[in-house]
Amino acid sequence: MSVLARLTSRRAWLAAAALACLPLGAAAQFRVEISGVGATQVPVAMAQFKGESLAPQAISAIIKADLERSGQFRILDMPGDRMDDSTRPPLADWKAKADAMVLGSVTQLADGRYDVRFRLWDTLKAADQGGQSLVVTPGDLRLAAHRAADFIYEKLTGDKGAFATRIAYVSKVGKRYTLNVADADGEGVQPSLTSPASIISPAWSPDGRYLAYVSFEGGKAIVVVQEVLTGKRRVLAAFKGTNSAPTWSPDGTQLVVTLSRDGGSQLYVIGVGGGVVRRLTNSSAIDTEAFWSPDGAFIYFVSDRGGGPQIYKVSPSGGDPQRVTFNGAYNVSPAISPDGRWLTYIGRLPNGDDRVQLMDLSTGNVRVLTDTSDDQRPSFAPNSKLIVYATRVKGREVLMTTSLDGRIKARLATPNDVREPVWGPQASASRR
Repeated sequence: MSVLARLTSRRAWLAAAALACLPLGAAAQFRVEISGVGATQVPVAMAQFKGESLAPQAISAIIKADLERSGQFRILDMPGDRMDDSTRPPLADWKAKADAMVLGSVTQLADGRYDVRFRLWDTLKAADQGGQSLVVTPGDLRLAAHRAADFIYEKLTGDKGAFATRIAYVSKVGKRYTLNVADADGEGVQPSLTSPASIISPAWSPDGRYLAYVSFEGGKAIVVVQEVLTGKRRVLAAFKGTNSAPTWSPDGTQLVVTLSRDGGSQLYVIGVGGGVVRRLTNSSAIDTEAFWSPDGAFIYFVSDRGGGPQIYKVSPSGGDPQRVTFNGAYNVSPAISPDGRWLTYIGRLPNGDDRVQLMDLSTGNVRVLTDTSDDQRPSFAPNSKLIVYATRVKGREVLMTTSLDGRIKARLATPNDVREPVWGPQASASRR
């Protein structure tokens, strides 16, 4: 049984959780905001890693922030850094306070690299849960911390972590747009493309090697595919009219794009290398914002064929689309969780607020996850446990994550005026 499953006897009430999630000093990358009552969290004790004060990154603080952002953990600070991964800690002293304990060390090697080591303990069973030694360059210390957090997350929950993955988003400074790739917490930003023309709708390939997006270079909307590591670009769709809203097939061999080359905006399937284009929908409506389900069985999309924008699904081979959303008059930007259980989208409430919503695809039940009013473009983490989205806070466009119950929200460490987030696959954890 996982530690998380045993936590039913330990309710982490709002007041304690809020105190535990205050910013972790100067090393905290974002603020964790908790709303709601009765969120259940695993208490984990953690000390500053021995020797990490001499390293350029605060490894333990990054791990803490990752775990807290997931909404499933409450971190308890242990005093000092006298203990490390080679120490058997006083588990009995912490049994009443924490279900697990993390100890570690950071050592610089003779060649300039760092050896990041950690060990996870189950305090309730007084058992060693394993650990890792990650030898990395100084530039990959954050990646090592994220991988450590993934290890801890999986051991304690039974689910894969997604902290070592990446997100892509678009930022705007002045009149210039930049397509950025960053760590899942918003740090470690790498600009992939800067342009005076608008960039929208980035989409990761299933293997994390490529980004497809829409560029308005030359004054016309075209679909471009770019290799993330090299920056090499090629135009996939530049037909007459507009070319927009790319989404990848699960096997990475095809994309669905929205084209207006034959009149109204409709969905078309095109091979990743270009070539033959197959029309998927045939209607007098606007069909756009496609999203291929992870099992390949359906393509979800937005259409106003019923009088207002709603989400539909259609077989990749074509046929009659089926309507999926019925709550509200305006539902757009669909995304399916990698485990196939959930549909997230932006739904407009009767008061005009655009909110992130979540549908259980097995029951059709819908819940509103956010309390903001101008949410955009939700995207699932590759482990299906968090959603990243864009919203507006105090007049600025920012990126946030939310847990699937809506209780835990975190603002990512990105510049202001950011939009169009999309979470990469597990494969996107690979680096240069």
